[in-house]
Amino acid sequence: MLRVLVADDQDLFRGGFAMILNAHDDITVVGEASDGAEAVTKAVELEPDVVLMDIRMPGVDGVEATAQVCRRTDAKVLVLTMYDVDEYVYDALRAGASGFLLKDVRRDDLVRAVRLVAKGESLLAPAITQRLIAEFVGRGRARPRLRQRLGELTDREMDTLRLLARGRSNAEIAAELVVTEHTVKSHVSNLLTKLDLRDRAQAVVFAYESGLVVAGDQDMSCTDRR
Repeated sequence: MLRVLVADDQDLFRGGFAMILNAHDDITVVGEASDGAEAVTKAVELEPDVVLMDIRMPGVDGVEATAQVCRRTDAKVLVLTMYDVDEYVYDALRAGASGFLLKDVRRDDLVRAVRLVAKGESLLAPAITQRLIAEFVGRGRARPRLRQRLGELTDREMDTLRLLARGRSNAEIAAELVVTEHTVKSHVSNLLTKLDLRDRAQAVVFAYESGLVVAGDQDMSCTDRR
């Protein structure tokens, strides 16, 4: 049973998401929070698998709450936003969020997203991620010094990170590198450890911020098919 905490300052959204998720036998909403501080407190107390986190809330916002939840618990955070290109979302991904959804998400996509993130996958639609990162890396957020850390990776791990940032699934990476999916999983695990990254979502951000992948120069037309 997947345990979910829903954090949103708007009763309508919070209750609606909880109702949709509770309608499925494999998911239970263990709690609700109306602001970021409450979300952190309840995440620590209730130990959910996934926190559905509104990105813009009064007081402690979704970015800071995401950072605290990721630091203090093992929960995966899926942030909610009204806008597909949102600086708050960018910051939340850097803070440890495993992905993001627009608040007008379809019911089935919401449920699929929670299940996907609970399994340890990231939820980043490549086309949206490209626009998001291009917007904020383009404002001087890029950190060239991160490129030095790429030297810790093997050539294969570097190739894996590059393809991962382009939105490729494990199966697609395996096909392009002519290796098994098991080998790809090992490469992903190794590069996350070496770069001290929480998950694939942070790896995508790292790939852009380090300059390994440049927004607009890569083929990002494929969709998230993990």
